[in-house]
Amino acid sequence: MPSAAERTRTLVQSTCSAVLLIPGVDVTRPEQLTPQARVVGTDGEVFLLFPADSPAVRAATHAQDDELSAVLEITDVAPVSVPHRIRGRAWVTGWLTCVPGLAEPGAMMLRLEVGELRVDDLWGVSSVEPEDFARAGVDPLVSYETELLQHLHSVHGEQVQGLCALLGDRAEGSDGGGQRAVPLALDRFGLRVRFVGERCFDARFDFPEPVRDVTELRRAMHTLFEAAAP
Repeated sequence: MPSAAERTRTLVQSTCSAVLLIPGVDVTRPEQLTPQARVVGTDGEVFLLFPADSPAVRAATHAQDDELSAVLEITDVAPVSVPHRIRGRAWVTGWLTCVPGLAEPGAMMLRLEVGELRVDDLWGVSSVEPEDFARAGVDPLVSYETELLQHLHSVHGEQVQGLCALLGDRAEGSDGGGQRAVPLALDRFGLRVRFVGERCFDARFDFPEPVRDVTELRRAMHTLFEAAAP
């Protein structure tokens, strides 16, 4: 399974929605605290791009002694229609400062020095050390996951449904024929499917070995579907 640090790093560098929470900064529209872009630096700090006149930039500009605390909250929502669509959240807590000169005119880059991290996702709840976060890699499928899950759902729905045959005892009493199988999450280690029907549960289907790119993923999915074929 992916480590908590890898899962957190992947969420931070994904396209999931994010909001920067700053104590004492209230806005009329939540999107005012949504960064236009975010990237993780070489030392694990998180750089956030905002309009130069945004409340976040104003707060960082007027902060004293560079001690403006903030929390970057990231929410991961499944890209396919399924009950309980929120797949996870991550919180990056740290200190915010302005970094002039890194952004185009009219924008400002903010630096969030990481102090604490926490992730609550389909794998469970974990705390992450900043050093582990800085060293962690990003899942190689993160840029393609949305498109791949939607493709599996719309084009290969019957084959995804057929994975129920691999559940063994877990399928007993679940009315396997009446269960609707929805591809929920995908990473280099495997595919997670949510079975929805009289009862709702998730099943994880591991690949024979971790995949490094979409080409290897296609082979892994072919092997998985073959194993479930009657």
